[in-house]
Amino acid sequence: MRLDTSSDLSRASALPIRRGRRQLLAASAGNLAEWYDWLAYAYLSAYFADQIFPPGGDPVVATLSAFAVFAVGFAARPVGGLLIGLLADRHGRRAAMATTISLMGAGQLAMALLPTYQRIGVASPVLLVVIRLLQGLSVGGESTVSAVFLAESAPAGRRGLYSSIGYVSGNLGQLLASGVAALLAAQLTTAQMHSWGWRLAFAFGAVACLAGLWIRHGTQETHQPAPEPADRPGAFEFLRSNPREAALVVGMTLGATVVFYTWTTFLPTYARLTVGLAPGTALLVSTLSLAFFTVLQPLAGMLSDRVGRKPLLIAFGAGFTVLTVPLLELLRDSFWSLLLISCAGMVLLTGYSAVSGAVMAELFPARVRSAGIGLPYAVTVAAFGGTAPYLATTLIDRNHADWFAWYVSGLTLISTLVYAGMRETKGATLT
Repeated sequence: MRLDTSSDLSRASALPIRRGRRQLLAASAGNLAEWYDWLAYAYLSAYFADQIFPPGGDPVVATLSAFAVFAVGFAARPVGGLLIGLLADRHGRRAAMATTISLMGAGQLAMALLPTYQRIGVASPVLLVVIRLLQGLSVGGESTVSAVFLAESAPAGRRGLYSSIGYVSGNLGQLLASGVAALLAAQLTTAQMHSWGWRLAFAFGAVACLAGLWIRHGTQETHQPAPEPADRPGAFEFLRSNPREAALVVGMTLGATVVFYTWTTFLPTYARLTVGLAPGTALLVSTLSLAFFTVLQPLAGMLSDRVGRKPLLIAFGAGFTVLTVPLLELLRDSFWSLLLISCAGMVLLTGYSAVSGAVMAELFPARVRSAGIGLPYAVTVAAFGGTAPYLATTLIDRNHADWFAWYVSGLTLISTLVYAGMRETKGATLT
């Protein structure tokens, strides 16, 4: 039996302005807290790596270990994308969003209290892996469910704008993580940051998750599941009913996820390892460029509601296919050099980030929308986005930094071909 949710979605599309703002705030607050928590790890890894892993080694080796665990966290994202996506399709979006932010808050509290290697030995990095798996499970579901919730809450003709808010809140979470890390680095000595300062950022994240959970209470459900459990979708129903759409999600995400994690997360570390830029300077540039990236999102979302999603996706893909190598080769030990390269990349990346949530939601029926997006998206992010920092660090350590730029360019070329062959989804009815 197929559940017709068109009436529910019509009600969501006609939400009063005040209720619509509550929907936006609920998705945004949780998404902000989730992405702050997820990416604070990347920004602070240079400070806690030598506390969690065996001391006395090469700093590059410690950084490699920290990013290896960062990649391990991505391994749980496909599981989260499937399980939490299925929860959203079977029991509603609100239940799924409450679950994701609760899991992330627990993980952040555990990070803030994590004992060092000096205190408990090898159990410290083992616990770190467990925490990252828990956080990966949460983020794997949050990315999809919040995007679907925003698309289903959007009024007619404004789905691109509403969906772009997902990256606004995600960017604000990254911006907050970068800003908190930069502030702590500026106010504390290097020794204090390595000893205990990094814990403050994770404790703040736990509080942010609690606030996000409270804000999400009382939102309006955008998808009413079938009343009988037997009529609700199975775990892999989307693969039988929408295999082409699932494959499109993979193709859309392939190049974009590597670009996203390179430009928004790893670029400060890349600059530190390749040209020797000071960590504090790199974090400041990251904060400024993320603020610029955030401002661009709703503008591009509104543009996609007028001209369509496809032109923006192609601009993103073609831009990074051609410009990744020259942009990274221009990097110098200079604040302005990194800022220019960061902002140029952010302009191109906006062509994907502002519209991807809307496009993916427009590909699937409501019955399997969350799981249909969640698993293919999370698998691709785990395989390519999560491994990007580790791969780049490895190539830098072996004096082949330029190989990474070509790797990014090749993957974005594949995605560009996918975008060129897709149908325009602007104006599609969410049913």
